[in-house]
Amino acid sequence: MAGRSNPYRSAPKVRYVQVIWVIDASVAVRWFIEEESHPHADEVLEKVIDRPERFAVPELFAFEVFSVLQRIHPNGLEAFRKGIIPLLQGGIFRHPMTENLALKADRFVKSGLTGYDACYAALARDLKGMWLTFDEQTHNLIQKEKKSFFLDEGMPPSWPG
Repeated sequence: MAGRSNPYRSAPKVRYVQVIWVIDASVAVRWFIEEESHPHADEVLEKVIDRPERFAVPELFAFEVFSVLQRIHPNGLEAFRKGIIPLLQGGIFRHPMTENLALKADRFVKSGLTGYDACYAALARDLKGMWLTFDEQTHNLIQKEKKSFFLDEGMPPSWPG
């Protein structure tokens, strides 16, 4: 085979990048409140259980979900203990608030997001991921950034099926 090139040697290596999905509290609450349930939230939960390493939350996530469940769930503490704690301990990346994240979040605050929502958006940017939310107003504020996805409209195009 002298003189013939091997097409396999010259082909560029393809690198597949897996998206990290940042879960908003608005998604997690739908797992526990029957009136708020949504099939796309349920699909996220299935993937979190199957592949927790593909998901991340800022440290404020647990506090937000706990607060909402305590306010609107008939047994908020039990729902949190049996539903959220195992997920948080099961491999989801829990990102602490750092100076770097605060600097990135500040940019989103200046776009109109609350400090809380800005942390989710900044984490998605930092991890080169996508923030999954049911908050349409917040999503619309930063839609041009392509760092959030409004789950009421469907699942993201790159969602692992």
